[in-house]
Amino acid sequence: MKWKSLVLLAFTISAPLCHGQDAPAASPAAPPVTAPASAPSEPVIQPDAPKPSVSTTPAPALALAGSYVLGPTDVITVTVLKETTLSSSLLVRPDGMITMPLLGDVKAAGLTPLQLADDIAARLKKYIQDPNVSVILTQMNSKKVFLIGEITKVGPVELTPGMTLLEAIANGGGLTPYGNAKRMYILRTEDGKHTKIPVHYKAALKGYSDQNITLKPGDTIVVP
Repeated sequence: MKWKSLVLLAFTISAPLCHGQDAPAASPAAPPVTAPASAPSEPVIQPDAPKPSVSTTPAPALALAGSYVLGPTDVITVTVLKETTLSSSLLVRPDGMITMPLLGDVKAAGLTPLQLADDIAARLKKYIQDPNVSVILTQMNSKKVFLIGEITKVGPVELTPGMTLLEAIANGGGLTPYGNAKRMYILRTEDGKHTKIPVHYKAALKGYSDQNITLKPGDTIVVP
């Protein structure tokens, strides 16, 4: 009887020990499983798109070098490669001429910038071997008319082909209440000569085409 009690006691003590050895050690509770956060999307690399070209060349020169015809009051830049003394910015005078070292007066009005460059290069061959000349239009002034006096918006107006007196005045917002329509006139300069052209404004409004004068570059409409 005593032996059985000892066996039972031993069994009671060893059972929890065996249980502790067989069971795996408790591990810290794992964090709850959640869906992985989406990683920041990588920027999509597109093929290099063509970038708009940016040119330091003035827009009129770039767009009109082959077709624009120079006129009085236009400003051009003449560049002769490796000849800084011959390179400068020049105003086309009212007589249509420019003045250059070595060459003196050169006619510019009536030529495109490319034609003028060729003409200058041909003239410079007397002094320079194989001159490289470029002409850039930097200020386009000759293709404008000007409104002054009693007009709502005075100043230059871009001259469009066939623009008439009434169209130019309309672009300027019309006459002010103080404008003297009976004494209007157009100032025009041709070949260095100034001409004053009286205008019958009301007759032009009534449809008399001979009074609705077609304007020329550089004309100035004066409303007293």
